[in-house]
Amino acid sequence: MIYLILGLVIFLGVHSVEIFSPTFRSRTVARMGEGAYKGIYSVLSIIGFVLLVWGYGVARQDPILVYAPPAWTRHLAALVMLPVFPLLLAAYLPGRIKAAVKHPMLAAIKAWAFAHLLANGMLADLLLFGGFLIWAVADRISVKRRAVVRPVPGPPPMKYNDVIAVVGGLALYVIFAMWLHVRWIGVSPFPPM
Repeated sequence: MIYLILGLVIFLGVHSVEIFSPTFRSRTVARMGEGAYKGIYSVLSIIGFVLLVWGYGVARQDPILVYAPPAWTRHLAALVMLPVFPLLLAAYLPGRIKAAVKHPMLAAIKAWAFAHLLANGMLADLLLFGGFLIWAVADRISVKRRAVVRPVPGPPPMKYNDVIAVVGGLALYVIFAMWLHVRWIGVSPFPPM
């Protein structure tokens, strides 16, 4: 469990810098340069991610039950997951979805984490998905309160970006739910009845 916790602290910690200090990035980039900052940020993010993935896998081998969700919550989780991939794509394809949601990546993370908390009740699940949910809520609140320190680069809005986000996102949902989830995570989101 220690590797999962350490991974979460490092990964979410690196991604929380602007929550606690909105000017930290700009001050650090001015001092050490953008390339060095991005390099350190990337290395710490990768280390944190590897530790949390590995730690979650290790923790699942010796599970500690916190709560036992009823079987129907898996179906509810699958429903809550439907907008996740379209929202992820909308974060990179500016259009009406991105304008309406404002921060589709954070909305996707919140839906993903909440869906997995509905269907999983082990301590490792609570730490992983609960940690991401708390972080995403805190980051969304922080984004509302802080002034735009730097523009976020991205492609210009295009006529079909929303269609691409929805159709492509739903296709990714089907591919992930039907094939990749069981291959990469080892658990089928749709177990046999």
